[in-house]
Amino acid sequence: MSSINKKIDDIANEHYAGNNSAFAKVMGTSEANIRNYRKETMPKLEFVVKLREIFEISFDYLLSDYVDQDKSKVSEPSTIYKLKTDRSIKDQRVPLYDIEATAGMVELFRNKNGKTKPVDFISIPNLPKCDGAIYVTGDSMYPLLKSGDIVMYKELNNSIDNIFFGEMYLLSINMDGEEFVTVKWIHKSDKGDAFIKIVSQNSHHQAKDVHLSNIKALALIKASIRINSMS
Repeated sequence: MSSINKKIDDIANEHYAGNNSAFAKVMGTSEANIRNYRKETMPKLEFVVKLREIFEISFDYLLSDYVDQDKSKVSEPSTIYKLKTDRSIKDQRVPLYDIEATAGMVELFRNKNGKTKPVDFISIPNLPKCDGAIYVTGDSMYPLLKSGDIVMYKELNNSIDNIFFGEMYLLSINMDGEEFVTVKWIHKSDKGDAFIKIVSQNSHHQAKDVHLSNIKALALIKASIRINSMS
């Protein structure tokens, strides 16, 4: 039994008197999953995030001992995407947000000054300036990024002048009145300066030209974190 399994077992005993069914109902998962997570099976990232939110316990508490045994570090970026003009900051606390709970990227950026509560903070030395971090969903940037990875970003104004073509961005795109949040490479479009071409890492996803008026929020990806111990 790893440290995180022991902690899940402790939560089950303390809050639900060891009742797997009651614990599973609160967590929105199956009784079999709870039973396995209390023993030897590594829980999914979504389960760990929900544990953190419901019981108000930190990722460090849940993961630290397990990560030490594995000799890996959860809070270490797998990749840093640094421009030549970027200046590294020795110490910064980057807020980690649940973008679904904040009603999307536009709302998150609009209410960033203390109104939107982060689910946690990430502290990594010598990163470029970052405004926030979110979890990746979907497989459009696989294998560079996979669902459950964390990307750290710097907010930008929605202007062609602020785009460094060939870099990776977090975008909010208006698709028939609905917000579509995605991580893509941005390239120049053959349709002219009023458009950008968004390109996936995954070759199964087609590139798409998007009019700048449909870009509702834009952020440059500065780093990504892969939680290998949870995969």
